[in-house]
Amino acid sequence: MVAALIVLTWLAACVPGGSVETEAPAPVAFDGERARAIVADQVALGPRVPGTDAHARAGEYILARLQAAGWQADEQPFEDQGRRLRNLIGRGSAEGGPLVILGAHYDSRPVADRDEAGSGSPVPGANDGASGVAVLLELAQVLPVEALDYRLWLVFFDAEDGGGLAGGEWILGSRYFAAAVQESPAAVIVVDMVGDADLQLYYEARSDQALAAQVWETAARLGHTGFIPQPGYSILDDHVPFLELGIPAIDIIDFDYPYWHTTEDTLDKVSAESLEQVGRTLQIWLTELDPAAWPGPE
Repeated sequence: MVAALIVLTWLAACVPGGSVETEAPAPVAFDGERARAIVADQVALGPRVPGTDAHARAGEYILARLQAAGWQADEQPFEDQGRRLRNLIGRGSAEGGPLVILGAHYDSRPVADRDEAGSGSPVPGANDGASGVAVLLELAQVLPVEALDYRLWLVFFDAEDGGGLAGGEWILGSRYFAAAVQESPAAVIVVDMVGDADLQLYYEARSDQALAAQVWETAARLGHTGFIPQPGYSILDDHVPFLELGIPAIDIIDFDYPYWHTTEDTLDKVSAESLEQVGRTLQIWLTELDPAAWPGPE
């Protein structure tokens, strides 16, 4: 049901007029420190609660970084209860072939409802929100999208984190996107809460387990111990609307993060090494896979 992996080889080329062989440049590696700086940029804006200035500026920041990295950057506007919301989409330069989507939510929770003190303050969202965005934006810098045999989109979902609050719902942006997308992706990978120094990424229970196994096997090959190939929680996250449509989708998430939905979800809790484990795993997996071999959604 899922693709066989292929290893990209960098072929030596002959210099015209001579016999000297040169190797193609090595690919640029995902850098955890650069990704953490992207987390810091988002946190510096303030809580990215939909409808706030910080949320709007976070969207503009994402679009600007996508454009600077050479991706086509688009908005998908929608409304909920009078609020103007927007998903953000980065499209790589590759043309033709199946579609693969990486997703992350860029909003942060309006109220830190798990604070013991019950402050009512919004969540800073360093790990829950900013870490997934940072992984995707750093991948936008390092992925050789023009050399891929498929189309890759980076989708930044709005309004994921309002559920459980008065008048709020979960995963609004991904539900809207999944309902509106005009073709079925071959696979969807959601990245959420991946910056904790004590990184523990288990198989999320709702996820497509065969697809998850491929990603976790790639992490094991790279020596990334934050990926733990054991069953974990069942989580309502941005991968679920795609699963409901029969699309293979997984959620890469550390749900044992102790500062989830508290005012302590701050930049000091985010580890560059953890971001790098996730980013490099995805970088290698994406450059090795052959989605043309996938049968696609049933």
